[in-house]
Amino acid sequence: MKQNIKNNPKIMKAWAFYDWANSVYSLVITSTIFPIYYSIITTAYEKSEYVTETGKWIKVPVRNMINIFGKDYQPDAVYGYSLTISFLIVVILSPILSSLADTIGNKKSFLQFFAYLGATSCMGLAMFTNMNNVFLGLIFSITASVGFWGSLVFYNSFLPDIATPDKQDALSAKGYVYGYIGSVILVVICLALIMFFADTPKEALLYTRISFLFTGAWWFGFSQYTFKHLPQFGEVKDQLPKDLVLLNLKNIFQNHKSNGGFVEVLKDNIIFYIEIVKESFRELYKVGAQLFRTANLKYFLASFFFYSVGMQTIFLMATLFGKSEINLEQGKLIMTLLIIQIEAIIGAIFFSRLSKRIGNKNVISITIILWIFACLSAYFLKKENPNVEYQFYGIAAIIGLVMGGIQSMSRSTYSRLLPKDSMDNTTYFSFYDVLEKIAIILGTFIFALLIDNYDAIRLFFLQECSFQLPTTSGMRFAALSMSVFFALGLFFIRFLKFNKISDKETL
Repeated sequence: MKQNIKNNPKIMKAWAFYDWANSVYSLVITSTIFPIYYSIITTAYEKSEYVTETGKWIKVPVRNMINIFGKDYQPDAVYGYSLTISFLIVVILSPILSSLADTIGNKKSFLQFFAYLGATSCMGLAMFTNMNNVFLGLIFSITASVGFWGSLVFYNSFLPDIATPDKQDALSAKGYVYGYIGSVILVVICLALIMFFADTPKEALLYTRISFLFTGAWWFGFSQYTFKHLPQFGEVKDQLPKDLVLLNLKNIFQNHKSNGGFVEVLKDNIIFYIEIVKESFRELYKVGAQLFRTANLKYFLASFFFYSVGMQTIFLMATLFGKSEINLEQGKLIMTLLIIQIEAIIGAIFFSRLSKRIGNKNVISITIILWIFACLSAYFLKKENPNVEYQFYGIAAIIGLVMGGIQSMSRSTYSRLLPKDSMDNTTYFSFYDVLEKIAIILGTFIFALLIDNYDAIRLFFLQECSFQLPTTSGMRFAALSMSVFFALGLFFIRFLKFNKISDKETL
């Protein structure tokens, strides 16, 4: 079956179309409308501050603190910590579920489960209305994130199953292009509702919540095309319980007399799942050890880990940065992020074609250098500067160009470095995704920690190390800190080696 589905145009289109379905979460919930909505809901009021350098008054938001177990936290830090929690859940679950998918042979079913979890959670965000139920909003934000990233474990693992190496770069880029186009269309619809149909700020918030409903419905509806044409794929083992009770809810309510009764079947299932958990982490460790024994994979994965810390964290926190640091108006901020998405489409296509000329290693290196420049530029942004808005636009333009390119190139480069014709692609991509999520956990935790505790950290370094950290906001210093991870990513990617065939790189 595996050979029959490779390079099948209908299957490849169905696979790429899932990006069209789920990328609306990435733009609407992660990047634009939800972070802005969260910032508005958690802002108590705006105060006016006089800027001596420009002789002008500016508006500065004053945020509501969020109390957790008797301690007050900055709302942006709480949002960052909630993202950390969501990725921690994915890191724990994904190797277990990947092992189940490979064992039972139903990776598409797991893809569907996480897609539906994410879609319904997006719709649940419509119930987040004020500070009184801020934790409800954060919980749905966490489960939506788990649904999105959990589904990508299985989605990405289909790439080497359905396309030969020579097709994977183009197919990976095609998926991202579909995603960027689809998400831009929905954001334009949502933006029109919020900005042109709402007559009052209260109505604008209502239409914002409606946009969360649209996001979930879009994800749920369009993913049906993928689920219809994408085949079940996995290595089915014989050593399975006679009735998989927990994966088939209908079976729970049967007596199972032919298999020894319900208690006996349940016991077999529990033993089976315990073994799956043990085996999944053993397999993940074994796969990691195997991958890191290969020089190219070792250097690529090290690079991927470090630049993912910076890339994914900035992507997740960029909107709150624009809102909190320079208090950019909602409409301008969303339009900026829309332009980023359009640029990302161009970037994914441009860098995919550029890789054919200069190779994946050089393309990834160029994008990392541009990321470092963006981090340094973000650190030097000052809301007192009259040109800060245009400086922010410039940084956003750089990020937009490289975001699509580095994501597409990373996925396809890893796919092409994997052992040929392996039945363990889900496990390999589970390792890839776990590594990325650990990077995000580290990045979002550091970012949130610096936002909430930068003054205390400065005091500690001054008292204990006699070292003076710069006087700035925690948010800006957090952005600067990400450049260190990009630099490490650039260092490791340069060790990647290539085989030459007819003067062309095979990677």
